[in-house]
Amino acid sequence: MYAIFVDGGRQYRVEPGMELDVDYRDIAAGENLKFETVLAVGAEDGLKLGAPTLDGVSVSASVLGMSQDKKIYIQKFRRRKHSKKRTGHRQKNTRIRIEEIAGV
Repeated sequence: MYAIFVDGGRQYRVEPGMELDVDYRDIAAGENLKFETVLAVGAEDGLKLGAPTLDGVSVSASVLGMSQDKKIYIQKFRRRKHSKKRTGHRQKNTRIRIEEIAGV
């Protein structure tokens, strides 16, 4: 069984027991999250599609902790001006584990 849900403008295809990174939330490790904007659910009996979402279906997950992406470097260079600038950014994420897909 799998589900497709929306979080932070992105769509995720998940199955129970799967671990993934979502946008950062200030939540302690061990707490639970519930995603209620489920677009589709697939099982042995077929695929259920929402229009646009499925009513009464949710995906619950537990928070494992915080993680970070690789550092991205941004460079600005102005030719013939002896001017350059280099900055970096490292995105924070929340690592979650999918526990169950409820309401199917």
